Amino acid sequence: MPCFHCGKGVIFGRSHTHHRGVAGGRWKKRAPKTQKVFLPNLQKVSIIEKGKEKRVKLCTKCLKRIKKDVSEGKKPFLKVLRIQEKTPKETTKEKKAEKAIKK
Repeated sequence: MPCFHCGKGVIFGRSHTHHRGVAGGRWKKRAPKTQKVFLPNLQKVSIIEKGKEKRVKLCTKCLKRIKKDVSEGKKPFLKVLRIQEKTPKETTKEKKAEKAIKK
């Protein structure tokens, strides 16, 4: 199942071991290439679409874009339920800054 927003899905390709050597250009010494499946990093999230809650899969790139839009105050392209507006690192930095100001 691909990403709900961008359609990112499974990609087929080839992987090969690094630097096995091509001694004299002979075929039997070349690095073997095998078929590989590249899977996208899809996360299950709940979104609001047409006033109803819907459970879909989004890739992490789309989720990152939504979180950035929310933190910058822009309107995101999808309304996601239970999204963190600030990361834990940002909140600890703000708390430290407030403590420093109070002293």
